[in-house]
Amino acid sequence: MKNLLYNLRKITLVNFALPLRTLRLSIFLLASTCTFAQTKISLEKAIELAKSNNIDLKIADKEIEKQTVLKKTAFQPDPLQVQYQGGQFNSADFDHNVSVQQFFPLGNITKANRQLQEELAKLAEKSKALSSYEVEKAVTLAYYQYLYGVSIQKLNSELNDIYTKFLKNAELRFKTGESGNIEVISAKAKVKEIETQKGQLEYDLAIYQKQLQFFVQTDQNIIPDETTSLQYALVETQDSKAENLMTDFYRQQISVYQKEAGTYKALRTPKVGLGYFAQTINTESLFQGFTAGLQIPLFGGVNTTKAKAAEISILQSQLALDKNKIILNLQKDELQNNFQKQQKNLDYYQNEGLQYANQIIETAQKSYVNGDMSYWSYISFLNQAIDIKKQYAEATHSYNQSAIELQFPTIKNN
Repeated sequence: MKNLLYNLRKITLVNFALPLRTLRLSIFLLASTCTFAQTKISLEKAIELAKSNNIDLKIADKEIEKQTVLKKTAFQPDPLQVQYQGGQFNSADFDHNVSVQQFFPLGNITKANRQLQEELAKLAEKSKALSSYEVEKAVTLAYYQYLYGVSIQKLNSELNDIYTKFLKNAELRFKTGESGNIEVISAKAKVKEIETQKGQLEYDLAIYQKQLQFFVQTDQNIIPDETTSLQYALVETQDSKAENLMTDFYRQQISVYQKEAGTYKALRTPKVGLGYFAQTINTESLFQGFTAGLQIPLFGGVNTTKAKAAEISILQSQLALDKNKIILNLQKDELQNNFQKQQKNLDYYQNEGLQYANQIIETAQKSYVNGDMSYWSYISFLNQAIDIKKQYAEATHSYNQSAIELQFPTIKNN
């Protein structure tokens, strides 16, 4: 029983957020040698695919199927006993005796076994629900990680446009003698740097795509739909899905231990046996008869002890539930505070910071072209605006991560 419960927990506790260094290396090599047609997919569709493809969820389905099949083992009669006796047990003649005997359980043992298997099947379902929750969280994080890569790629393209225009202006000013060659060299170096970063970002995006494909566990070369908002839409509800899943799991585990204790108690009841025999007497046949008997567990202390151990397991599961509820509530408070911090930071960039950056770029470009601003001032203002845009992309990414973590807090079930 304990091994079974451990296996169920093992299925649930698959850590979908483990570092993927090996995966990253494989992705890098794959991305450098192969290109495939990409299929755009919504987050809802990605989660749906992941839940239908995920190997751990398929294993959980088989566990449910196995426990359901085992319901048929509730009735457990003893093996049929067949015995032959030959010899001089009646007289000097050599006689024969053949007997068969079958013992059947009495009391509630069959009912107790059936109820235990029903609860084990339900526990497998609760375990699968926890695994499904983790899959949904992992896919959502990977989905928005890719969208973050897209936003950085778009920012890189925007910077390339800005510095390409700057290079043209610098070359024109150098030809007219309005500035020195240092401006042209600096602009060329910056454009080359941005082009180099573009290639690196393409590799990063390939890694993010393969991570999403890894969690969805599909052969399709899927990518998120880029029309999806870069900001994750947090759905706040009064009921905590994580707490409900965790509570259901532990309560079902308690129910299993309760039925297990009942099964051990039921094993202390006697068994009734019925038999038939046929034999010869003085080599004359056929003499027949019937037997009846009881198997009385005089030494039933083992089952009594196992029942007490199951009752202790009930208390352990209840304590574990109480402990993990406290941990989950503390975690949610921490995640809520972090989410509010990230939201406030993002609000600034959306309401003010991004506008400032665009105004700085627009004003600096006009002033530089008109000759009202020095090269070094122009570069300083441009770097300031670019830094704001980068911080906005990072703020959006941090907000998404905190929102997803708040939507899917980590469930402890051990």
